[in-house]
Amino acid sequence: MISHLQLENLAVRRGGRLLFEGLNLTLAAGEAAALTGRNGAGKTSLLRAISGLVQTEAGTVRFGALDPVTARAEALHLIGHLDGLKPTRTAHEELTFWSRWTGGDDNSTANAINSLELSTLLDLEVRRLSAGQRRRLALARLIAAPRPLWLLDEPLSPLDAGWRERFGRVMADHLETGGLIVAAVHDPLPVAHKTLEIGA
Repeated sequence: MISHLQLENLAVRRGGRLLFEGLNLTLAAGEAAALTGRNGAGKTSLLRAISGLVQTEAGTVRFGALDPVTARAEALHLIGHLDGLKPTRTAHEELTFWSRWTGGDDNSTANAINSLELSTLLDLEVRRLSAGQRRRLALARLIAAPRPLWLLDEPLSPLDAGWRERFGRVMADHLETGGLIVAAVHDPLPVAHKTLEIGA
């Protein structure tokens, strides 16, 4: 379990351009942070730096008592702006693959299906799903293989108002059980949160 997330004096450079430096953030279990800022400011790069997919130029990412290798392999989910789904697989095949890959089981997968009302979509190929349905399928990974730290890139953007409210409750439940959330957003985050403006 990740007791807290701490970013200390973080700097990230991409394509020869310094996106940000001196960035600091501390989240305890049960807290969320919304990353705001203009397009290209580095919100996505920050999420990828926390997850270990982007090298930092300076600073430290700490995951409480967990070492970074273990935390990144076993204790966080990164859901990117793109859903990362194979279009020719059925929704059921895709969710089952991701659940098993990240440590879920049949019970947690069934819970994800029920929570995000995916049962009527399971036999459909991913390419036949709407943008909102694909997003729900991608977000279902968070429930199908529970992990404490959620890194989310524009999680609400393709969802309609009803599903934004519904996923807000999913996020609130995650925080109430000691989870942590860092989300890059343009829309308001539907849970209590800290705000970190990138490139301010």
